[in-house]
Amino acid sequence: MVNLPPPEILLQLSLNGALGGAMYGVAAVGLSLIFGTMRLIFLAQGAMIILAAYFVRALFYGLGIDPFLSLLIVVPVGLGVGWLIYQGLFRKAAAEEDRNVSLLIAVGLMFLVQNLMTVIWGGNTAGVVTSYTASGIELFGVRTSFTRSMGFLIALAGTGLVMLFLRKTIVGKAVRAASEDMDAATLMGISPHRVNAIAFAIGISLAGAAGVAVATTFPFNPFAGFIFSLKALVALALGGIGNVTGALAGGILLGLIEAYVQFFISGGWTNAIAYGVFLAVLMFKPEGLFSRPYKKA
Repeated sequence: MVNLPPPEILLQLSLNGALGGAMYGVAAVGLSLIFGTMRLIFLAQGAMIILAAYFVRALFYGLGIDPFLSLLIVVPVGLGVGWLIYQGLFRKAAAEEDRNVSLLIAVGLMFLVQNLMTVIWGGNTAGVVTSYTASGIELFGVRTSFTRSMGFLIALAGTGLVMLFLRKTIVGKAVRAASEDMDAATLMGISPHRVNAIAFAIGISLAGAAGVAVATTFPFNPFAGFIFSLKALVALALGGIGNVTGALAGGILLGLIEAYVQFFISGGWTNAIAYGVFLAVLMFKPEGLFSRPYKKA
């Protein structure tokens, strides 16, 4: 018979897993938006997150701007960078029926960003240490770090704002229509390149928001982004490809799986079991755990 730990330990595990998984979730939301319009798994999303983390670090140590206040800079910069990347690298490829071209461009961009970060900042592990880095807060009777809690709030706010944009604005409804059926949306006068550029820009801005959470919570290096891309992809599959809220839920679920596997089994099994769940979902419920079949958000 398995002896379960005390309820407060289970609550602590659940809280830590959910807070950590939210970072995967917000990255997955960006992936979901980009995939919804371009049908592209943007593997460079993790590299963009780490690039944003280095940007946050530079703002903090160079200009003294608090990492969380830097959201006011990082998110608009992410919008602009995303727009420029789409126009410069993906506009022509997005018009092609063969999505392999866009996928190869994304992989090339990932390696380019990784190596640029290595040249500029070196390959050593970096981080952001503030006066509140070691501080904690109490939630539901258990303690957690302040920075993890802020990362969770960033993920919730980012997902909520994206949902409001998609559901309450004309442009957002155009993006949703294009994600459902690009051909039909085009016949209705919606420009494919415009909605692609908008979705791509928002996706990169969410990578910027995730970069703030990563910079304040974890040590990072130029090559850490690939792991975030993989975890975001797992979260996307768990939540349902094209489902924005499902992407966040998938990230939180992935964080819970990791937390419980580390505690009950071993840290060495964490990735193996997480990727095993990923494959099982793709095999037996490819629409995701939080989506109805073929229904997009």
